[in-house]
Amino acid sequence: MKKLLITGGAGFIGANFVHYWMKHYPQDKIVVIDALTYAGNFANLEPVKNNDNFTFIHGDICDQSLVESLLNEHDIDTLVHFAAESHVDRSITGPDAFIETNIIGTYSLLKAAKKIWLDDALAKDKQPKEHRFHHVSTDEVYGTLSATDPAFTEETAYAPNSPYSASKAASDHLVRAYHHTYGLKVTTSNCSNNYGPYHFPEKLIPLVITNILHDKALPIYGDGQQIRDWLYVEDHAYGIDLVLNKGSVGENYNIGGNNEWANIDIVKTISLLVEQEFKNNNELTKRFPKAVSAINQNTASLITYVQDRPGHDRRYAIDATKTNNDLGYEPKESFSTGIAKTVQWYLNNESWWQSVMDGSYQDWIKEQYCSK
Repeated sequence: MKKLLITGGAGFIGANFVHYWMKHYPQDKIVVIDALTYAGNFANLEPVKNNDNFTFIHGDICDQSLVESLLNEHDIDTLVHFAAESHVDRSITGPDAFIETNIIGTYSLLKAAKKIWLDDALAKDKQPKEHRFHHVSTDEVYGTLSATDPAFTEETAYAPNSPYSASKAASDHLVRAYHHTYGLKVTTSNCSNNYGPYHFPEKLIPLVITNILHDKALPIYGDGQQIRDWLYVEDHAYGIDLVLNKGSVGENYNIGGNNEWANIDIVKTISLLVEQEFKNNNELTKRFPKAVSAINQNTASLITYVQDRPGHDRRYAIDATKTNNDLGYEPKESFSTGIAKTVQWYLNNESWWQSVMDGSYQDWIKEQYCSK
């Protein structure tokens, strides 16, 4: 039985990982720590909140003493680190939060893990307990690719191009250093773009879906030919599962979806899927009366090209050969099945994304935590 501390477990990927782990390992204990900033939403954890093996802590990963107390109190042996500022546009206009959370926050976690798992044991002349610090990173640390460049491997040199990717690269290096210098048992995974349930609506795929339902413009940066490798979020959780159970300490593993798509093609694909849903289900017209273009089967009219963002990377692509060969990883969802599930989830969970978009879930956070 594992006892896991999940940082950022109320965020998009973290929450999906919590659901995955509790489904596949119901005997394990999970503690989530999340600061519940703009992208952290306790509603993401609603399905598991009453499980006896689940504990939620409202806290900041930069609070080293809090993290140390959680590692001790819950006898944690596995830390999975999702907590991060992750939106590139926000990193361009406000990089400070990215430096604080992604670099200082990771450093604080590493110090806490080293103290509890290594230093305290050595001070008592005991063998350090078995442990794992798994760090979740991104393919953006590798920089950008041309249309003909080979995909990123674990040997690709780091070349981050935004404050976000630079902060993640720095955190990757800190994790590596704590393994090589102090012997902390770490692994790191670098994933491609995730999509699926609970995805914060400012990101491309949920933004397109929700904008169509409000008959709002679908903004496309530049020419829309930026290419990303898309990974269904549950496949990402499955990949981390394999790294934790089969991966070698000190190693990096790329986790990809084998799905390279240009942004404009993503938008067109989602538009057609939503149109098809409206065509097949008259009830959607009643539920989403503002979705005029979807009702009229003309969502392409909402596509609007806008000025490209500064330093926009042209292409990301993950080569997951090492993870496939060493761990037996293969994504279970194709893009066609994963995106269909995602569209359905957003159509079926309007109350979730509406509360995120209107900020009402933040009022709940203030009521539950900030007034105490």
